[in-house]
Amino acid sequence: MKTLHIAAFALNAALYVALGVLVSTIIPLNFGGVRFWPQVIIPAVFAAVFGPWVGGLGAAVGIFVSDVVLGGSPLLSLMAGITSNFLGFWLLGYIANRNFNPKKSSLIYAALTAVAAVVAYVYTNWFSVGIIIGCYAVFLAIVWLRKKWASYELGSVVGLLVGSLIIGIMVPVYAALFAPESTVFPALTDAGILALFTWTFVTEIPFMLVLGPPIIEAIHKAFPTLIKPSSENKSENP
Repeated sequence: MKTLHIAAFALNAALYVALGVLVSTIIPLNFGGVRFWPQVIIPAVFAAVFGPWVGGLGAAVGIFVSDVVLGGSPLLSLMAGITSNFLGFWLLGYIANRNFNPKKSSLIYAALTAVAAVVAYVYTNWFSVGIIIGCYAVFLAIVWLRKKWASYELGSVVGLLVGSLIIGIMVPVYAALFAPESTVFPALTDAGILALFTWTFVTEIPFMLVLGPPIIEAIHKAFPTLIKPSSENKSENP
């Protein structure tokens, strides 16, 4: 990693911790032991601008420190927080820096939306289904108005789906192994896993889809040297 990447990794982790503690203190919402976490936009932007390793490693360190500061279990953070954040944002950074055209991105996300909507309907409620479908509409609007965002938007969806699934599985596993008497965590059943997966995805994906493009655009305008050569013509083909 270059010196710039090391500095970006440190800044990513620090901002993730600071915003994580601030938001969770002001809005202490959670479901099944998983907090409302809109600050995922921080590592999402760093992953898109600086690449998968800066995004993934910064998110992993940031979530661990945040969990400990907020009084969470370090073991639970190791099992669910670090793994989900590293893999999720690594994937986001990897996909965001590839060339996906709008048509391919839209078809892939349409299939993922259909699966997620069915899961949300069976294991949660119509409100979650509405958010999932609404996010797909936002995705289409952003991608087709500015084709260069196709890779970032798709990376956000795929990365968060993987991260949410890891959280959905590992939190109930932790509860079954180390906190069997707790009533906070969902049971290690398909209903508990998929409900937690849906909560995580539904409460975080809107922030990544909507806030990511304008923040990244502002960073590129302020620091044009950060624009990768392939980014300038990314996904401009139909």
